[in-house]
Amino acid sequence: MATLEEFVTQVTAEIESQKPMFMANGDEKVEFEDADYEWIINQRASELHWQQENGWKVARESEYPAIGEQLDMLFHSIDADDTLKTQFADFHAALKQVKDDNPKP
Repeated sequence: MATLEEFVTQVTAEIESQKPMFMANGDEKVEFEDADYEWIINQRASELHWQQENGWKVARESEYPAIGEQLDMLFHSIDADDTLKTQFADFHAALKQVKDDNPKP
């Protein structure tokens, strides 16, 4: 996995290959100053580093079933196994009570 500094090096090379870069200032086009290039490099490097470190979390969160569905799957697995019903008696009883009080139509 790349460090933030490695991403800074990578992005710096990419930005250097794209120079000169310009921004609009009213009706005129002005080349970026060193501080602008540095800001862009640091922002992009930070984004890449964050994606590397946290992208898997975002991907997982969007792929997991809803919490209610996960709990229902867990309940049915426990409900189908007498040993699990004993081991997770409090959990099973609490969810079973909700299901009994609110039966499926």
